[in-house]
Amino acid sequence: MQSKRELRIFKGATAIVTGAASGIGRALAKELARRGCEVVLADMQIEMAQGVALQIQASGGKARAVELDVTEFPAVELLIRKTMEENGRLDYIFNNAGITIGCAADCYSIEDWNKIIDINLRGVVNGVQAAYKVMIEQGFGHIVNTASMAALMPSPGNVSYATTKYAVLGLSQSLCAEAAGWGIRVSVLCPGVIRTPILEGGKYGKILMHISKQRLDDMWERLNPMSPDVFAKRALKAVAKNEALIIIPSRWKLIWWLNRFSPFFGMALAQNIYQRMQK
Repeated sequence: MQSKRELRIFKGATAIVTGAASGIGRALAKELARRGCEVVLADMQIEMAQGVALQIQASGGKARAVELDVTEFPAVELLIRKTMEENGRLDYIFNNAGITIGCAADCYSIEDWNKIIDINLRGVVNGVQAAYKVMIEQGFGHIVNTASMAALMPSPGNVSYATTKYAVLGLSQSLCAEAAGWGIRVSVLCPGVIRTPILEGGKYGKILMHISKQRLDDMWERLNPMSPDVFAKRALKAVAKNEALIIIPSRWKLIWWLNRFSPFFGMALAQNIYQRMQK
């Protein structure tokens, strides 16, 4: 029998997932529940999150939905505190909520920058700030932050998104080295192209490029998007192994290695692809 002072993998654990109403967050929440976690689904789209929670409950899992704006630190801190009061532990927090604003950098407004930084970066910072101290006090925990392949390669046409995801990667890897001394685990997810609403802008993001929906869909299809359910299964397998950097699908590791081996070649390749996209 596992000690109450030990991280549970995943049976009997408690997990919070932000951005859990759709996409990767939804898939992670369902897979965590399937593996025996009690899951708190946090999202601004509360009705959708409640629907996912009901699906989990109908399948015999434990889940509840809460409305949360990850950019509001007091709300995130309150969620952590209530979860600890109700469950007595917090094994995992998946700081997953995020948006994209797809376009050339000259098309952004300062409001666009503020919005994506607040959600994609500050949302993760808030989750870490609220959960890290709690995990230190209880003596265990695993923080999982969602970055992107955009954190590992140049991403012209998606500069603001890449900016936030590079920051999430740096936060995660630096905290991973620091937190190990406390017995706290930290992982960062770097998905390639996953079939989620974010490919078309999503509920709170947007695509400002002058491109038809059909051509946008065709562009993504050429990259063979992975199902979020498949992604979640592979991601949690890696989380269970305490992998610090998780790149899925695995074929995207080739791009990562290419950019590590020759940043100049990676830059030239990104420029060439972006110029062809513009044409």
